[in-house]
Formats: sequence, structure tokens, C-alpha cells
Amino acid sequence: MLSRFKQDTINAIEDKISLNPILNSFQETVNRYEIDWSLIESFLNSMEMDLEDQVYDKEKYQLYILGSAEVVGLMCLKVFVQGNDDDYNQLKPFAMKLGSAFQKVNFLRDANSDFQGLGRTYFPGVNMIDFTEVEKRKIENDIENDFKTALIGIKMLPDSSKGGVYLAYRYYYDLYLKIKALPSSRILKDRIRIPNSMKIVLLVKSMLRHQLKLI
Repeated sequence: MLSRFKQDTINAIEDKISLNPILNSFQETVNRYEIDWSLIESFLNSMEMDLEDQVYDKEKYQLYILGSAEVVGLMCLKVFVQGNDDDYNQLKPFAMKLGSAFQKVNFLRDANSDFQGLGRTYFPGVNMIDFTEVEKRKIENDIENDFKTALIGIKMLPDSSKGGVYLAYRYYYDLYLKIKALPSSRILKDRIRIPNSMKIVLLVKSMLRHQLKLI
């Protein structure tokens, strides 16, 4: 089924039309902003990894994050810079770090359902049955570094996209801080989330910072 979908995606991009409304909208964006097929293929390959792989080593972990998150950041970046190659190449490493940070936070947030429900462990070398504080801090330090690098790039984005990307950054960074404040044992019991009321506060604060040129 995934192979058929992949071929349908290729056909939609090459033919510049599809009867599938989602693929048709996607191909319009791909062709308009000249999004490279290698990014799309990398994403589809990572989705395929989820069909079988249950425990990830370091190589598979990096490959999965590249395809499931970093290239998504790059595809979005193509749109944000209106296909400008110079801007794209300048901001590329920052976009990848932001996607990486988001995905790693997702892994921690969803650790309960991924491990308990699907038997899946994304973090290499980590025994989720005995998830220690040391392992958790190591992962958090990695995420923190990704966020720090990503913020540099967010500040360089065009105003048309800076506000929205900053809002996403703030949401995930606050979620990360909430997870960071909890013991490792809690991660495997509950799906940590930001309350809806706090999401509204984040939205207002982010909009104000953008409008006041404080980003």
C-alpha cells in the first residue's frame, strides 16, 4: 500500500495533477517551490521504517529523524523563503535542527504509547523498562542544543513566516521544559501535554513578540 502511495505521489508531481485532492495540493506546492524529490523520498522511507523497526540503533535513529522531521523542516523552509536558493541554503541547518528538536520531544512525550503500546524504542541504547534520570538528562541536553541552534535560524526567517514558526518553537520548547521537570518514571506513565489555556497564552505572547519585533 505504501509503495502504491509512493508511486501515486511521483505521478502527481510529474503529471502536475492528481484526482486525489491531498496529493493534488501537495504536488502544486512541490512544483511551485521546486521541492526536491529526495526530501519527499526520505520522508516516505522513514514512514516505512515504522512498519517494522521496533528498536532503533544510532544509525537508524539518525536516519529516522532525518526523514521524519528534518526534511519536513526543509520542505517548509522552501515555502517560507519562496524557493530562494540562497536563503534556503543559509537557513537549512537551522531548519533541520528545529525539526530534530520537535521530533525528539515527540519521542519523550509519546514514550508511553510507543513503548507500552507498540513495543517501540526510538532512543538508541536506552532501556525503556529501566529509563533512568541519567538517560533522560542526556536526551534533554541533546534537545536543548537543537533548540538553541534552531532559534538562531528562526530570527533570520522572513517576517511572513517568522511569527508562525516562533509560535511552534515556543509550544514545543514549553512542552520540553514541562517534560524536563518530571522524573523519568513519569514519562512512561502519562502523555505529557500543554493545557489549552496555556496554549492561548503562548499564542498571545508569541504574536506580541513578533509584532513588537522582539524575536
